Amino acid sequence: MAACIHSLAGNETVASPFSLESADNQRKIRNSQCRFAKICKPSFQNLVSNNPINRFRRQAEEEVEEKEEDVLWVKIREEALDDMEKEPILSKYYCSSILLHDSLESALSNQLAAKLSNADLPSSTMKDVFGGVLAEDEEIRKAIRADLKAVKERDPACISYTHCFLNFKGFLACQAQRVAHKLWSQGRTVMALLIQSRVSEVFAVDIHPGAKLGNGVVLDHATGIVVGETTVIGDNVTILHNVTLGGTGKVNGDRHPKVGDGVLIGAGTKVLGSIRVGDKAKIGAGSVVLKEVPPGSTSVGNPARLIVPKSYC
Repeated sequence: MAACIHSLAGNETVASPFSLESADNQRKIRNSQCRFAKICKPSFQNLVSNNPINRFRRQAEEEVEEKEEDVLWVKIREEALDDMEKEPILSKYYCSSILLHDSLESALSNQLAAKLSNADLPSSTMKDVFGGVLAEDEEIRKAIRADLKAVKERDPACISYTHCFLNFKGFLACQAQRVAHKLWSQGRTVMALLIQSRVSEVFAVDIHPGAKLGNGVVLDHATGIVVGETTVIGDNVTILHNVTLGGTGKVNGDRHPKVGDGVLIGAGTKVLGSIRVGDKAKIGAGSVVLKEVPPGSTSVGNPARLIVPKSYC
């Protein structure tokens, strides 16, 4: 453009602006300007890639360099980018759900809020509630990661951490209950019970906010799971669908089961009353358990009978 202007400035005689010669010159000047702009305009790809996947990959690498690496969160982001390459039509969903967030807690707060909000309970309100609890409670943050790893390790249907994070309602219901339990312990019973109600409606999982959950809990399929107020669930427990950890209806106060570490509870099982299920015990599908289950034993049937291995005798 500078060359064009300089050329004009050097002309001693300028035709009348109303002459045909002037109009023709003006068209030539405009064409020259357009060609100059096209030649000199830097390529967009030279400035920043027009591929959003590459942009997010660079962003992830920079974040890892800037702060202590959260290995699981980095892995989730990498999986999301791989999924976007396979299914570009889901790019917006993966960006809003994972890639636009700077932490696992932020993404989880957003995911839970999106699932549990409704017309009268805005997503922004729910996100503030979940985000506030997750930001202040280190134990819940550890439990979230333990649950993700447990699902990936113990559920053959889980193809990736991202798959669990976005699509497994058992995982999401468990994390919502952890937040509700924190609110319950702080005396915010109304909000805690509201979260329980929304989780029950949306995910068909009904866990009282008073229940205590350990780390590495897997709610496999999850539909129809009911857990009572005074239930305690240990670490690395797997619970399948349609399981009830409930009371007998005959007592008040402490009236629900206490489940030890490493327990497996099969689909459709009912464990009723304030009874102990020992560490590493297994309860077969469809069982009705009314008595204590010793550590390492297997309980099956209705009413349940014990099969105790010799190593625990």
